[in-house]
Amino acid sequence: MRKLTINGMVHEVDVPDDMPLLWVLRDVLGMTGTKYGCGIAQCGACTVHLGGVAVRSCQTTLDSIEDMPITTIEGVGDTPVGAKVQAAWLEREVVQCGYCQSGQIMSATALLTDNPRPTDADIDDAMSGNICRCGTYVRIREAIHSINV
Repeated sequence: MRKLTINGMVHEVDVPDDMPLLWVLRDVLGMTGTKYGCGIAQCGACTVHLGGVAVRSCQTTLDSIEDMPITTIEGVGDTPVGAKVQAAWLEREVVQCGYCQSGQIMSATALLTDNPRPTDADIDDAMSGNICRCGTYVRIREAIHSINV
């Protein structure tokens, strides 16, 4: 049995140590906001925060987490920066199909938490691992620039 702190709540799970966090979140705990995209940490749809750092949950196994707190899209809006990012996403109408957007929001929140005034290059670097098949990159950049942290 392993204890995980997710969005401020402790969850006990009985799963193999090498199980990816994505499957614990989605299949074991029913937190389906974190999406499965590619399974090889290339698309960013599965991005969560682990100890405040954006990570790809499809390749993050439970045995690598230790006691670090996990934040998912279901909980990021409870943080000051996450709430601002979600509001900016709505104001700028970033979402098109929406599938990648939970990962995009998680990466943008991690960026703005570390760097409240990112340049275009900073945004490109932080968001480069998040793929949007609908091409909402211009609106994503505008939303990030619009946020006062």
